[in-house]
Amino acid sequence: MKTLLSPEKRRWFIVAIIFLAIVFNYVDRQIVSILKPLLKSEFSLNDSGYAWILNIFTICYAVMYPVTGWMVDRFGARLVMFWGIITWSLACIGGGLSRTIGQFGFFRGLLGAAEPTNFPAQLKVIAIWFPGKLRATANSLCVAGSSIGAIIAPPTIAWLAITYSWKVAFITMGAIGILIAILWKLIYRDPPAHIMKEATTSSSGEPTAAFEWKQLWSTKSLWGILLIRFVSDPVWYFCLFWLPGYLQEESGLTLAQVGMFGWIPFLFADVGAIGTSAWSDKLVRKGYDPLKARKVMLTRVAVLSPLCALTPYLGGAWATLAVFSIVAIACLSWLFTISVVVAEAFPVKNVASVLGIAGGFGALGAVLFNYFVGQFMGTLGAEKIFIAMAFLHPLAVLILWTMVRPEKPKAKP
Repeated sequence: MKTLLSPEKRRWFIVAIIFLAIVFNYVDRQIVSILKPLLKSEFSLNDSGYAWILNIFTICYAVMYPVTGWMVDRFGARLVMFWGIITWSLACIGGGLSRTIGQFGFFRGLLGAAEPTNFPAQLKVIAIWFPGKLRATANSLCVAGSSIGAIIAPPTIAWLAITYSWKVAFITMGAIGILIAILWKLIYRDPPAHIMKEATTSSSGEPTAAFEWKQLWSTKSLWGILLIRFVSDPVWYFCLFWLPGYLQEESGLTLAQVGMFGWIPFLFADVGAIGTSAWSDKLVRKGYDPLKARKVMLTRVAVLSPLCALTPYLGGAWATLAVFSIVAIACLSWLFTISVVVAEAFPVKNVASVLGIAGGFGALGAVLFNYFVGQFMGTLGAEKIFIAMAFLHPLAVLILWTMVRPEKPKAKP
């Protein structure tokens, strides 16, 4: 395979494998939301107990995200990605073999600890294999796997659970992940020198210097990106972890109907987010500064997010699906493009670390939001939760414009 593929061709095969890994990364994490009523019955859980299961995953995810970002910058994407996929796949299989809530919680925590390897590794690969003129396209093709995973998860998991059992759904997805890890091991190589030089050289023709780990924390843009992920990620986590259950418990859909229709918002999210990424690239071609182009696009799509406040008042499953099909476009556009913002605001040697730290803060925001939803869904009512979500992306817009800018380390005397 090494002799058959030129570096220019190999990098697109690498993108394809990352895409597959992200697809099943999202399927594995979303299984619990699709099977929420079954799992609540199996393990005698209420909404607070279900939120506890979500937060075991999400806390481990938040803690390990910065660690894996550092590991990718330190040890490279090839090694970290391989062991990450292996570990999260075994954790998914373990969830299917669990007999007690303690065992199930352990394996969800292990899944959460392993899954963050995916995105820092993905961004690092894009940053060292692709020059700026191809980077946004390659990045969007990789991370499109997140919404494709969310699209195929409802029908696939529902079919496996209905035809066989919920345990088979977990075991099957874990086995597929192991095959993807083997494929990654066979295909991935570090880029040759000429590809690396093209990707890691600034527009001025000079190689970009890097921040030391401690120096990163003194940059205003890092804190801006952390706050953006902290306030905006919870809306996407709601789509993943709470929306399928909401459609069953509040809108009256059966598990089979969720399998038939629950993927619709994620299809809209995927198509819309790829479209908005292309739109921001078009702004660059028109002469916009790349970072400004991303800011303009994100600002305009953020106006879609407040529509979620209408959900409880429209009534019916189809109205909920319609509203969240629009809201999901905003959510995924932000998740797609904030990675590109990181790559454009920071030196290439720091991008995995920055994304890892930011992802951890995003997951921390989701932990707090999961707790809030689990505690108050049945008391305050869903409408209060939807109103709270409506303000999160507009707040992220304010942070984006006031705090995020290109960062370069100061020259040493």
